[in-house]
Amino acid sequence: MTDIADPERALVLAYAPADRRAALATLWRLDERLGDVLRAAHEPLIRAIRLAWWREALEALDTATPPEEPLLIEVADTLLPLGIAGADLAALEAGWAAFADEESSEAALAHGAGRGRPLFTLAARVLGDDSMATIADAGEGWALVAAMPWLDEPARAAAAMRAGACLAPFAGRRWPKRLRALGALTVLARCDLAGAGPRRPGSPRRVARALWLAISGR
Repeated sequence: MTDIADPERALVLAYAPADRRAALATLWRLDERLGDVLRAAHEPLIRAIRLAWWREALEALDTATPPEEPLLIEVADTLLPLGIAGADLAALEAGWAAFADEESSEAALAHGAGRGRPLFTLAARVLGDDSMATIADAGEGWALVAAMPWLDEPARAAAAMRAGACLAPFAGRRWPKRLRALGALTVLARCDLAGAGPRRPGSPRRVARALWLAISGR
C-alpha cells in the first residue's frame, strides 16, 4: 500500500498508540483516495459515479468479503476488527461528494461537515478513546482549513469563519494521550487559520509545534 500523501498526517502517526498506527494510516489513506477521485476526474458525473462506487464498496464490506482492491482489503483487515463498520466509513463519501460539482461556499461548508466530522470521530474510535464529545468539531474545523487552498475568495472566507468557530474552543485544550495525533492536526489547523505566515507542511516550526502537543497534550 502506498504511503500517506499528506506529510503532516504521516508525521502524526508517530504520536498515535503503536497498536493503532496501522489502522489510523488506513483511515487516512481511505480519505485521501476519495479526494483523489475528484482530482482524477473533471466531469461532475464521473466524479459522482466513482465516489458512489467507493461508498457502495465500503458498505458492502459489512456483508461480504472485499473485492480485489488493495485498499478495501486493508480496510477489512485493519479497521473492521476494531468495530468500525463499512457503513461508518462510507459516510466519508458525502463530504467529498459536496465538491463533485462545484466549490462554492455552500459546498465548502458541506465538505467540512461531511468529511471532517466523521473522519475525526472514526479516528478517535480507531485510537481507542471516544471520550472527547467535541472531537467532531475539531474534525470539521481541520477539514475546512485543509480545503481553503482550493477555494475562491468568497468560499474561503465562509470556510474560515466556520473553521474559526469550530476550532476556537480547542485553544489551550489538553488532549488525552491516545488522541494527541488528532490534537496535533487541530493545533496546526489553528496555526494555519491564524495566518502567521505561508503554510509549509513539514517545516521545522510546524514539526516542533506538533511535537510539543504530543509531549504536553497542549
